[in-house]
Amino acid sequence: MVQSVAIIGSGNMGSGIAQKSATEGFSVQMVDTDQKLVDRGNATIDKFLQEALERRIFRPEQIEEIKGRITGVVGHENVSPETDLVIEAVFEDFDLKQQIFSSLDGTCGEGTILATNTSSLSVNELAKQVDRKDRFVGMHWFYHPAKNRLVEIVPADTTSRETMDAVEQYCKTMGKVIIVCKDRPGFVVNRFFVPWINEACRLLEEGVATAAQIDAVACREFRIGLGPFGLMNLTGPTIALHSSDYLSEQLSVPRFAGADNMRSLVDRGEMWEIGEENECSEDSSRKIKERLMGQAFAVCSQIVEEGICSMEDVDRGAKVGLRWSIGPFELANRIGVVEASRMASEYAELAGLEIPEWFSNREKPFDFNYVDVSVERRVATVLINRPEAMNALNVTVMEQLGVAIEELNSRTDIDTIVLEGAGKAFVAGADVKFFVDMITQDNFQRLYDFTANGHAVLNSIESSPHTTIALATGLALGGGLELALSCDYRIGTERTMLRFPETSIGIFPGLGGTQRTARICGIEAARFAVLGGNFLDPSTARAFGLLTHIVPAAEVSETVSEISSVGKPENKYPGQPTDPSHPLAAFSVSFYSDSNVESILSGSVPEGLDPEDPHVARQLKALSRAAPLALRTSSILLEQAIATGDDLSAGLQKELDQLEPTFDTNDALEGLSALIEGRRPEYKGN
Repeated sequence: MVQSVAIIGSGNMGSGIAQKSATEGFSVQMVDTDQKLVDRGNATIDKFLQEALERRIFRPEQIEEIKGRITGVVGHENVSPETDLVIEAVFEDFDLKQQIFSSLDGTCGEGTILATNTSSLSVNELAKQVDRKDRFVGMHWFYHPAKNRLVEIVPADTTSRETMDAVEQYCKTMGKVIIVCKDRPGFVVNRFFVPWINEACRLLEEGVATAAQIDAVACREFRIGLGPFGLMNLTGPTIALHSSDYLSEQLSVPRFAGADNMRSLVDRGEMWEIGEENECSEDSSRKIKERLMGQAFAVCSQIVEEGICSMEDVDRGAKVGLRWSIGPFELANRIGVVEASRMASEYAELAGLEIPEWFSNREKPFDFNYVDVSVERRVATVLINRPEAMNALNVTVMEQLGVAIEELNSRTDIDTIVLEGAGKAFVAGADVKFFVDMITQDNFQRLYDFTANGHAVLNSIESSPHTTIALATGLALGGGLELALSCDYRIGTERTMLRFPETSIGIFPGLGGTQRTARICGIEAARFAVLGGNFLDPSTARAFGLLTHIVPAAEVSETVSEISSVGKPENKYPGQPTDPSHPLAAFSVSFYSDSNVESILSGSVPEGLDPEDPHVARQLKALSRAAPLALRTSSILLEQAIATGDDLSAGLQKELDQLEPTFDTNDALEGLSALIEGRRPEYKGN
């Protein structure tokens, strides 16, 4: 697995990859041809880290730790032979990249993986230039690498599974959203985005509208913050021209070649003039909308038809990499697939493209899959793949998860089921907007059905004949933590963060959170987690028993194998913290004792406790911000967990029984609405 990396090139992209790698704990060499360039790269990193310090993202000591992990190296021939992964991040020049990889082949040890960061060049052609063809891979990082969460991983035909596993784990540790795609020109995002930019230039060239008007329509119809001309001025028209010409040449589509006005602009060394008048006629607005949408639909359907990636990944690339609020296929559903098909066909005729029949003749909306299942060596991995929404559990995800678990439970060729979330979160809770919509529509039955089905899915994990493991290696909040607790084991890393936020948003953990938590760590620690809504770092979560393992990210796969060989735990529900001596475990016993509960719920300081004590003050503050009704209901349910003892199903039914009395309150609507609106709720206790 990857623990040390070297980045060849210290420009904006290379220094960004180095910065992000060091931030996530990797040992980093930042390499360039002379010391001045290395120093410039370090200065770029210093600038970004200083901005992060001013925004209170990092503390001063954290910044020093990050910088301390980065070593400047002059000359790629001086890269350490022991480096696990070398990422070349120089400009798009095939001959230069070939020379670098030829040198690295001789410098690096046998186990080193070589990767090229490219947005356009053929990974297969570059792989032919290296000796270690099985340990060569393409990576397309998006700017800025420390901020943009998307990475396209492009295996060559010769790339080994071991190499892909290592590179994917490296990206996951970085919190990246990964799209694995075929080696085709433009890969995924640039394949449709570059012609989209170019088509905007052609609309301007045809006199359909001004740059400001085209940007305004694009922003409105695609729900984006910056239109095509604004984007080009930000990233540079030269890049757009180069990418357009490259795609046109590689795909033999003349329409994709850089528009004349773009070419002229680049020759003059200028930027687009974007005025302030952005209102245009209805006819012009329609033409802009249909041309840009038609282009996106046509090219995206080709991406899927060619097997470059799935339509879910196309949408994911748009939302994560480009920060569109909705992906092309979701957009097709929204405007109607028949209308989308018409737009795509009209653009295809203009550009000389062929539209796949499944898109051109479509009448039914697209169905999206957010749960991916893979099986290797008797271990099934269930990936909740909705990273653009931090894998939030909605109706579709829960239904697909239930189907996947039911099918896996019936299989005899597996021993273990691993649940994992794509991106930086395991699962960041349930879909809050769904709750608000159902409450405002007075449709409690759908809300109840969703929760009851969630119970059924988690119970099928609980009762699985296979060993079940949750990789809670990132955020696990609310429903995500409840999902993890239904598993036999829960693996965390130094990046893990757990929390039940429900009482602060007017509800209670309704997917078993009050029942499984108390049975795992005892009622006092469960009160600390559920009533207090406290964030639990890896150490605290392990001490409570909510995590069963904490390991370095590079050792997750090995830990899964070890657990799989052991099988199910002897006692999943010990009813007490794993480490009662841990400071917060001990504090929870004293603060959240049975004798203190009534005082806590009434908002007063329990007798014998010092309100000036930092731990006490922190709990009192958290409890004061919770919804009083939700607090009391959660407290009762935690007590029911103890009362029902070994009968987990009876305790879970108690949760379902409390759904309507809790969700049918003004406090619940206020808390959930405030979360969506990004404000602090005002509870009235009704």
